[in-house]
Amino acid sequence: MNRPLILACRRPPIAMLLYGLLLLSIGGCVSMATDRLAANLSNAMLNQTDPEIVRHGAPAYLLLLDSLIEESPDDQGLLYAGARLYGAYAGGLVSDPQRQKSLSQKALDYAGRGLCQQQPSICERSQHPFESFVAALDKVGTDDIEGLYLYGTSWAGWIQARTNDWNAIAELAKAEALLQRVVSVEPGYENGRAQLYLGVIRSQIPPALGGKPEIGRRHFEQAIDYSSGRDLMAKLEYARHYARLVFDKTLHDELLNEVIQADPVQPGLTLSNIMAQQQAELLLKDDYF
Repeated sequence: MNRPLILACRRPPIAMLLYGLLLLSIGGCVSMATDRLAANLSNAMLNQTDPEIVRHGAPAYLLLLDSLIEESPDDQGLLYAGARLYGAYAGGLVSDPQRQKSLSQKALDYAGRGLCQQQPSICERSQHPFESFVAALDKVGTDDIEGLYLYGTSWAGWIQARTNDWNAIAELAKAEALLQRVVSVEPGYENGRAQLYLGVIRSQIPPALGGKPEIGRRHFEQAIDYSSGRDLMAKLEYARHYARLVFDKTLHDELLNEVIQADPVQPGLTLSNIMAQQQAELLLKDDYF
């Protein structure tokens, strides 16, 4: 058990602390313990060097978080931890389309419940016309940026799991608006991950059909800069979405080789970096160009 956590709870016997956690007792000490536990679960998953361990072990984490949230349904920290883990699991570790849909729905639900405690107008207007929704976003500042980011990324993941549903795809502009608000408040938030999502969104339509992929390119470059090149997923998606869209094989191969040659072990990014390296090797082997 983590020493600072024990000290915060005035050194109760280990068995009693575990017993309290298992019973999900209500009280300040256990509330702190559950929030710390949720954070530790997220960190353990994101810093894992073996994706297969996470693939097979994450369901137990998710069930535990579900139980903690059921006991404390308004705990914003737990809701955000649930959104992060469900989103990461659905987006990178599940291949079954139906499971991706249900898991991404859970991530979106948790993110929305967490954010809308403080910003109810955003959830209230999520099904309103675009202009009304954006007007609500303009009122969000730095205090709620984590919720804004998680709601936007969870929504984007929800749409990605439903690419054959035009009604879902029609929601992409709202997810993009959430992320645009994040970068307008804090451009380098989450080591540039909001920029990365915007790069992917902006690199879907080729110039010949009216797309503006150069805007996507700028977002990818900012994502790389804000992470100091440590987030290998930024380079992977830059190659996969922008370089392939504009048929730039030189840029494509250069980015993917940089991903493969980099040290993947980085705090909070290790799991996604290793998965980026695995995908980079596959992309280099296919005959896209």
